[in-house]
Amino acid sequence: MIAIMGAMPEEIEPILGHIGEYRSYAIAGNLYYQGRYKGIDLVVAYSKIGKVFASLTASVMIQHFKAKKLLFSGVAGAISEDLKIGDLIAATKLCQHDLDITAFGHPYGYVPEGKVYVESDEELLFVAREVAKEKGIDLKEGIIATGDQFIADPEKKEWIKKTFDADALEMEGAAVAVVCDAFDVPFFILRSISDAADMDAGFDFDTFLESSSKISADFIISMVEKMA
Repeated sequence: MIAIMGAMPEEIEPILGHIGEYRSYAIAGNLYYQGRYKGIDLVVAYSKIGKVFASLTASVMIQHFKAKKLLFSGVAGAISEDLKIGDLIAATKLCQHDLDITAFGHPYGYVPEGKVYVESDEELLFVAREVAKEKGIDLKEGIIATGDQFIADPEKKEWIKKTFDADALEMEGAAVAVVCDAFDVPFFILRSISDAADMDAGFDFDTFLESSSKISADFIISMVEKMA
């Protein structure tokens, strides 16, 4: 069983379109869609926005549906100047930019018995590189920073870039990474750039959400085909 997650309906609708037939299950206030694609059992869901919902959804997929791998498809805001709208970035590792107990002498993003960065699965990153090569896609790789904030402030964006060496921003990835790491489930976080995480972020996000979501979802489906 492979789990595919998004945060919003727009991020999983293209996935469900590829699967075609599926059953839906209501668990803990969310809907999960189970079907098969190219002979592989899939469970698909959108978590709703934010780290708490993302953690809950990932946990249900692993504990209830027994997912052995988890792929996340969605959109993000760019920090790196090398990232443009529509570009794909695969997370090599993820951090929580809004986690702050520095008052106790710890670095940003860290809690005792935890770690600042959670690294993505190397085998799934390899599959993604192969898919990108076959499709002629320039797949970017880098650090993705997660927080329960939609960042539209250039100063905050610059702080996150300097503090975590981050390339992109979103609101779920690191939470999913922490859950998968705890359960020892390989994970892969893919984001398509929908905005520049600056003062125009609100406008750009609404404009490019649907097209960027489709770019990310199509790539994730190609990864499933490769694994099949």
